[in-house]
Amino acid sequence: MSKKKVLMVVEAFGGGVFTYLEELSKSLINDFDIYIAFGKRKQTPIDFRKHFSTEVHFLEVKHFQRSISIKEDLLALFELRRIVKEVDPDIIHLHSSKAGILGRWGLNGNKIPIFYTPHGYSFLMEDASRFKRAAYWLVERMSAWRNCTTIGCSAGEYAEAKKLSSKAELISNGVDTTELDEILGSRSDMKTNSKSVITLGRVCFQKNPLLFNKIAERLPDYKFVWIGDGELRDELTAPNIKVTGWLDREAAVKELSTAEVFMLPSLWEGLPISLLEAMYLNCVCVVSDVVGNRDVITNKTNGFVCENIEDFVHAIESAELPDASELANQAHLDILEHYNTIKMSEEYEEIYSSCLTERHIMA
Repeated sequence: MSKKKVLMVVEAFGGGVFTYLEELSKSLINDFDIYIAFGKRKQTPIDFRKHFSTEVHFLEVKHFQRSISIKEDLLALFELRRIVKEVDPDIIHLHSSKAGILGRWGLNGNKIPIFYTPHGYSFLMEDASRFKRAAYWLVERMSAWRNCTTIGCSAGEYAEAKKLSSKAELISNGVDTTELDEILGSRSDMKTNSKSVITLGRVCFQKNPLLFNKIAERLPDYKFVWIGDGELRDELTAPNIKVTGWLDREAAVKELSTAEVFMLPSLWEGLPISLLEAMYLNCVCVVSDVVGNRDVITNKTNGFVCENIEDFVHAIESAELPDASELANQAHLDILEHYNTIKMSEEYEEIYSSCLTERHIMA
């Protein structure tokens, strides 16, 4: 029998969502025929196809864009409908807000099972006005009534999904620990930088570069590294901050592995892949108290959860103490037990297969 077809739809094809789809498709390709309908962003790697199995099929949605545009969004929807007709998928999985809204309203969930993973709900975005956030919540609330199952990628996101609809499941993000081990080899070069603090991601409002800069100014004896680039790069002015720009996967992992502390002062999150990778690489993780971050980091158990700049400064200084290694070791164990691609793929295979079996019985 031929493999069942899964169509992944993603407008935000970059950053953590890109890595997530890379890992998910790799783990599912033996059991499902994977198609990815995507929109290009500045963060989309030029050689993105090299990150995926040659068996994965790519279909670009030319009119996908991040901003709201009735004209462009309608054209993107027409493209999606054409792609669905051509591919004839058995399952459709929508990723992030734009694809989630268009797909739930424009595609027929009664005919084809549809899943949706927000990767960070838009109504949690701190850079939007109170009115916009209320509007985003209303759109998500109305869209949740459509025939679709939401899959939260973290416990916090799942809790938000349950507030919107009873049709929600939890499958936490995971990282490919085997790939990380292969990139690092013997891992003998790890933790070569003492008093080093690192982060990874787009330099944008969500990732809070202003706070990152203020913390660096408070700790002039520490080296701060930001792996990535973005529109707010100019806010990183402290002399002890190095901005690497976007690095390829291997170089980014190697850079991350040398740091003593991984800091994520985000204003909101889904469940960041960079944090999970840092946990596996035995970094002392220092994060903001938001959904996603606090779903995997428990304060003073496997890292530090911070509410203000004083908390961040104290946590980074505490990473120098001998006891901090116990936090890093616990974070590493948590990835092995709960947040890896083996566990993630098993749960996706189960939910996809159960849905198809249920549809077959009802047919």
